[in-house]
Amino acid sequence: MSARHVAEPAGAGQGARVTAVSSSGSHSFSKPGRESITLLAGLGVEGDAHAGVTVKHRSRVAQDPTRPNLRQVHLIHDELFAELAVAGHAVAPGELGENVTTHGIDLLGLPVGTLLRLGPEAVVEVTGLRNPCLQIDLFQDGLLRRVVGRDEDGGIVRKAGIMGVVRTGGTLRPGDPIGVELPAGEHRPLERV
Repeated sequence: MSARHVAEPAGAGQGARVTAVSSSGSHSFSKPGRESITLLAGLGVEGDAHAGVTVKHRSRVAQDPTRPNLRQVHLIHDELFAELAVAGHAVAPGELGENVTTHGIDLLGLPVGTLLRLGPEAVVEVTGLRNPCLQIDLFQDGLLRRVVGRDEDGGIVRKAGIMGVVRTGGTLRPGDPIGVELPAGEHRPLERV
């Protein structure tokens, strides 16, 4: 059994919480807000088009439909919406296709394998960064360059949230707390999945 420890990474205060939950049964870009969503172990969000053991995102299905689905749940920090508003982009929870909108946690700074305890039961294991595609500019022109850029060394910086797989199912609602368990050993930074 690997050792884990409960931690609060930078930006994860005691007030880390879920601010919105969203799902869609179709492959639409945005997902409507819900009063609650149910996470299913090994599958994702019940009734969501991206739920499943194998890949469900259209581009990945076209490449290899037998690959494991490492993108069962999409999470975005609502602090991103405030940053985008300053740049002239009004974005609400669910509009960028996320299932879970969070507040008070630095999602992008978490290492691969982090366990997020969402609400009273659900556990999601962080697998990597969302890699937004050109559809984001169809939603709002110029938005892609706001969520994907380069750092001072020329490396790509992705800010459109993280992806994960459901390890333990449960019902999730706005206002539910978020707990963080970092993996033991050396932490691997998130890469696109």
